[in-house]
Amino acid sequence: MNPSSSRTTLLGVLAALMVLCQIGGTAAAAVDVTIKEWDVPTFPHDPAFAPDGSAWYTGQRGHVLGRLDPATGQLKQFPLPPGSGPHGLVADRQGNIWYTGNAAAHIGKLNPKTGEVIQYKMPDPAARDPHSLVFDQKGTLWFTVQGGNFVGKLDPATGAITLKQPSASRSLPYGIAISSKGVPFFDLFGTNKIGSIDPQTMVITEYPLPEGARPRRIAITSDDVIWYTDYARGFLGRLDPGTKQVKEFASPGGARSRPYGITAGGDGSLWYSESGVEPNTVVRFDPKTLTMQNWPIPSGGGVVRHMVAAPDGTVWLACSGVNKIARVTIKEAAAATK
Repeated sequence: MNPSSSRTTLLGVLAALMVLCQIGGTAAAAVDVTIKEWDVPTFPHDPAFAPDGSAWYTGQRGHVLGRLDPATGQLKQFPLPPGSGPHGLVADRQGNIWYTGNAAAHIGKLNPKTGEVIQYKMPDPAARDPHSLVFDQKGTLWFTVQGGNFVGKLDPATGAITLKQPSASRSLPYGIAISSKGVPFFDLFGTNKIGSIDPQTMVITEYPLPEGARPRRIAITSDDVIWYTDYARGFLGRLDPGTKQVKEFASPGGARSRPYGITAGGDGSLWYSESGVEPNTVVRFDPKTLTMQNWPIPSGGGVVRHMVAAPDGTVWLACSGVNKIARVTIKEAAAATK
């Protein structure tokens, strides 16, 4: 084992001990997981899960969207307009796939039944790189524009787009999620802040995090607590938007573990990936006991930029650097659904 590898292992052990010390040594019941991976033809940036049980990904460099049938392993790719550079994606209730045209300043909608793609161009040329997107409970599509420095909403019924900028010129809006009250929260990756936006007035509220934090991706649990991955400092963060109180939990891989993709599980757990360790890991955090478990990704991961939880309790990852998408299954949960 080389010295840097030994140091990473030691940091991970120390981080795990720190988490246990925070709760007086109380440990959660361990879960057992399986991680299954499928090869895809092109660089997959983000994953999504559709109502019909299929898994999707954005083939950013190939300008395609990909669909995987997990039951059969059948894979199909759908071409997008040249130069689209799809980044984020999400399925609507009808099974259409919406994506951010990160390289071509638009939001796109794919009808998988026909292959038809409709583009909704950004109304401001400064909004050049739509990034991540999510539907709220009313069917409005919310999205971030990273380099262009906007948060926006799109009305699917009319195609109307409204944009709003945060206070700082280089806030870099990144990951985005919706609370149970229909309020979008998002990472301001260029700052040490989380933002929220009022769905009616478009007024942005900003919540400060510890100095040096760089929140990259975000998840919200059913109690409307905000969780984020601190990419710069190696923490999982917890923000209570009501009190503005922040708590931090050291990631098992240590200060240089670069936590990235994150999602909230149906049981209230948090899942995220450490992109700064080799192989990349999947980490599960139990908010009730404040304990963590982590597992290496078999292929190495190649940086998991985003992950999503499916209704069946599985978690889906895009392992971008190794051209794979992956499914994480808790063995007990899988048995219970049979």
